[in-house]
Amino acid sequence: MKILIATHNFGKFKELMEVLEELPFKFASLNDEKIEEDVEENGETYEANAIIKAEFFGRLTGLPTIADDSGIHVDALEGELGVKTRRWGAGGQATDEEWLNFFLSRMQREENKQAEFISVVALCRPGEETITFRGECRGIILPTPQVDLEPGIPLSAVFLPEGKDKVFSALSKHEKNEISHRGKAIKQCHDYLLKNLT
Repeated sequence: MKILIATHNFGKFKELMEVLEELPFKFASLNDEKIEEDVEENGETYEANAIIKAEFFGRLTGLPTIADDSGIHVDALEGELGVKTRRWGAGGQATDEEWLNFFLSRMQREENKQAEFISVVALCRPGEETITFRGECRGIILPTPQVDLEPGIPLSAVFLPEGKDKVFSALSKHEKNEISHRGKAIKQCHDYLLKNLT
């Protein structure tokens, strides 16, 4: 069975596949399927946006579809990022470096560096009700990148999760997937697929 992962973001696709790759399915990204269409993520919550994406691309392709919506809540910037994270600040058209530079310059004047990453994964299957899985991870924002930026996920170079001495991008993929917001959400989806589709 082929399952579509509804993202053009290689960084996200790579992270999701680190958890899903052992399953006996063929996974494909929007790029793999040569799909250039996009859908407006105008939901008020991560759940709503993940469902919008999963159902849009599920209808478009007829494939079971997984979509992720994620973002960061920064305590000092209450209400500013969240579901708008990638569109905030320097904007959705900014490069990873431009976006992160704007964010870090904004954080310089904030004493409270506490933050929480949130991810919701939606699974849409033809003829079935779409279901969602949620993961969260708290930590702090460091003032400068600790490692090179990973394409599509620049915040991972400055987010230090609670209980760790390395930022997300410096952790091994196993360490990161055990504790990260996206790792937790996609692991729940992985377990659901394993139980119900194999």
